[in-house]
Amino acid sequence: MTYVIAQPCVDVKDKACVEECPVDCIYEGERSLYIHPDECVDCGACEPVCPVEAIYYEDDTPAQWADYYRANVEFFDDLGSPGGAVKLGNIGKDHPLIADLPPQNQNTGL
Repeated sequence: MTYVIAQPCVDVKDKACVEECPVDCIYEGERSLYIHPDECVDCGACEPVCPVEAIYYEDDTPAQWADYYRANVEFFDDLGSPGGAVKLGNIGKDHPLIADLPPQNQNTGL
């Protein structure tokens, strides 16, 4: 089991979760953040600090965002397990599910 970053993060990428993560397992794509399923230790520190409520425990992800679990896993298919997000910075790509979305509402109040 792991945590999942869902649609509310797309085009927001607040990064409060990145700062809170003790194992540096939240990676940055072009339009969204992604939690590495093998590097996450399920501590849950990221979930309460997300200002747009985009982070869910895998089993608690709302049905309309169920595909985001697959997106978070498949994002790392060609990256493997780099062992830390900070050293990589922005990966320069997104999972096709996210890349194909129209621009998300930027009026979030952030």
